[in-house]
Amino acid sequence: MSDAAWRAWAEQLATGLALVDAQLRLRWMNPTLAERLEMGPRSAVGLPLEVLLADPDASSQAMRVVQEQRPLQWRGVALMTASGSEVLADIALQPFEDGLLLEVHVLVERLQTSSPLSATLRGFAHEVKNPLAGLRGAAQLLQRRLDNEDLQSLAGMIIDEADRLGALANRLLHHGGVPQLGPVNVHQLLERFNDLLQAEPSPLQLRHDYDPSVPDLHGDAHRLQQVLLNLARNAREAGAQTLTFRTRVEHGLRLGERMWRMALRLDVIDDGAGVPAALRDTLFQPLVSGRADGSGLGLALSREIAHEHGGELRCASRPGETVFSLYLPLERTHD
Repeated sequence: MSDAAWRAWAEQLATGLALVDAQLRLRWMNPTLAERLEMGPRSAVGLPLEVLLADPDASSQAMRVVQEQRPLQWRGVALMTASGSEVLADIALQPFEDGLLLEVHVLVERLQTSSPLSATLRGFAHEVKNPLAGLRGAAQLLQRRLDNEDLQSLAGMIIDEADRLGALANRLLHHGGVPQLGPVNVHQLLERFNDLLQAEPSPLQLRHDYDPSVPDLHGDAHRLQQVLLNLARNAREAGAQTLTFRTRVEHGLRLGERMWRMALRLDVIDDGAGVPAALRDTLFQPLVSGRADGSGLGLALSREIAHEHGGELRCASRPGETVFSLYLPLERTHD
């Protein structure tokens, strides 16, 4: 592959790549890495590598790779962005021509503002991307070789789910992990979510108790749908048969450290077995689950999404009735 063809291919990758010369000056970086570091690909050319590295010893390690022609893996390296913030990344250094090729996998963006859960999830997303690609490729081979339409459909479902998980991993790893805020009509969101639930095998019975006066909120519809999906799955796993969505407007409500004149309260009510007493104090912590095969990330992620929106996620539970209440601000007045 020619140099021009290689660069054209590399510029399409979601993985950050950069070339440095024997003096550890940047020769080229692809748009993905340039975006992570908040700089233009052309403006980066000629910069010394040490400008990007928060660790002063990293440059000497990189020089040894050039001199000894041996690859090196860096784990959890802090990189400096053009705005002065830091991102955490895993970096593979490979001897390349007379310099180095850097393969950069960003784990945590804007290190000083990222929560511990986000760091955990981004690290997890980084680890699952390669197995997902293998899974998708195997399913594609099966789909092409199978004659049975039902089996082809199942293979297609595997491909679709691998794509969905891959997209989720990309959102966690890259800038798409930042909420994309805009006007959200909560009742339209719920109706679309209802359609999704009804398409599942043995769907839950759905009930609605809507307050039609609820105004639009400012939020990320995709992330809010993820909260609903996590809560619905928890309800199913708790043996629920019925799921009720209830919306109300709350006035003069304090969420965290802010006072809001109006806030939405979205209750997700199920008739399952309830939250075990032993888990109630740690329910929203990462890796806490009442099931042996549970990941313990769904509720932790849901609460983080609520916090991203300036809201809260609360739970009240007894056998036969569990209420998860998602509070989202509609209008802020005073801190």
